Amino acid sequence: MAIRVLNATSLARDLGRWRTDAEDGSGPRRASRRTSRPTYRALADGVRLLIHDGRIPLGVGLPSERDLSAALDLSRTTITSSYAVLREEGYLISKQGARSTVALPDMARPNGLLVQSRTSSGPVIDMSHAAMAAPTEAMLSAYNAALQALPAYLSNHGMEPIGLSVLRESIARRFVERGLPTTEDQIMVTSGAQQAVRLLLGTLTSPGDRVLIDHPTYPNALEAIRRVGARPVPVPIRPDGDPWDLDGIRSAARQTASKVAYIIPDFHNPTGRCLGADGRAELARIARDTSMTLIVDETMVDLWLDAPPPPPVASFGRVSGTDIVTIGSASKSYWGGLRIGWIRANPSLISRLAGSRAAHDLGTSVMDQLAAGFLLQDADAILETRRIQLRERRDALEGALAEHLPDWSYRRSTGGMSLWLQLPAPVSSALAATVPAFGAVLAAGPRFGVEGAFERFIRMPYTREPVELAAAVSATAAAYQALAPNVDAEQPALVF
Repeated sequence: MAIRVLNATSLARDLGRWRTDAEDGSGPRRASRRTSRPTYRALADGVRLLIHDGRIPLGVGLPSERDLSAALDLSRTTITSSYAVLREEGYLISKQGARSTVALPDMARPNGLLVQSRTSSGPVIDMSHAAMAAPTEAMLSAYNAALQALPAYLSNHGMEPIGLSVLRESIARRFVERGLPTTEDQIMVTSGAQQAVRLLLGTLTSPGDRVLIDHPTYPNALEAIRRVGARPVPVPIRPDGDPWDLDGIRSAARQTASKVAYIIPDFHNPTGRCLGADGRAELARIARDTSMTLIVDETMVDLWLDAPPPPPVASFGRVSGTDIVTIGSASKSYWGGLRIGWIRANPSLISRLAGSRAAHDLGTSVMDQLAAGFLLQDADAILETRRIQLRERRDALEGALAEHLPDWSYRRSTGGMSLWLQLPAPVSSALAATVPAFGAVLAAGPRFGVEGAFERFIRMPYTREPVELAAAVSATAAAYQALAPNVDAEQPALVF
């Protein structure tokens, strides 16, 4: 299998002003100090930071020395020396007769998931889940209505592999209202969006197949890809400018022959970014031109905060003549305990999925489906209240960050439930391991990437009450300060 190779021009663009003497990365206490580095060392440091930030995917090949030399207007000797430094530090792995590939040294890899802990004063504030508490009154009303409707379903076996007709009609109607003609036979109800992802991957991929993904992306989708034996192909989400590298997606799809792509264009988890209408049209064209099945995750689509999203990506697929699969969920919009998800696809794929589902379960809870149907009937009123809460909590989190962690940077989420924070130093896993002792639990950046990327990032949701958000940020700042000896170590930083 040929190794995917980064384009030299793209790498030169992403490096930015790498030749400028780098700050030592320790923040305002030492902001006036500068370190002078040889050109080859500055270039190696710039590449290393792009790897930590997830903007150079692991497992890809760097451009040839000749190509990068031309793109950066440097001598081949300088490029050779930079690559040698990266090999010595474990960021390039060389195999005889093959191109060197990007990696992370063992010391930079994450230590795995956290287990919630307690402090001497009680439970920590769990910030590892981007999910809100239920809208209690609406939820009780929906389940009461579902209980009243239940007798009509008790005279049969109660197992519906594709879901209750009444709920599938409601879901189809929501798509129609968003400008995407949809019929009931294009909808399959699942036990949450996670089951939808697993069913699709199990049906559309075989072990060893490539699955193109956003990078960072939803951690449970990464786990689902691994469980079916497929291989994720990461294409970085840019922190600045247009977040989706559509040229990179097209190039990666062609070079790796990815059969499937899993993309989160609506208030992306974890970055909160939203793909524009032109980008959606181009994404549909890429799927058509590369014969790649596009799985679009819309679990956050209802949670826009600044402006509604463009029409569904699948609506652009109708124009370009390609089928696009869409998954959605009630869990983010309403309550995580309501395990109702869905798949929108062509009827033939829905039939295949129904056949595959028997190995997982025989259908989704009838009671939960009925409750979800009643929630969808009053969706606009419920969702507007949720958006108001999220806007207030986003402001509260940003205020706490400005007070306690002013050196951390981020782009404001336009929707969704979290901020994707960039740390001054690559200590995300260490911070996530330390912060429970100070009163909070966080999801480290590497959980959202492949092979330990994103040590310079951490996700922080704004789904809890403002007082809890303030306490969690204060705890995070205290834990970060406790790591000060490591944070203060010389860390080169890209300058833009």
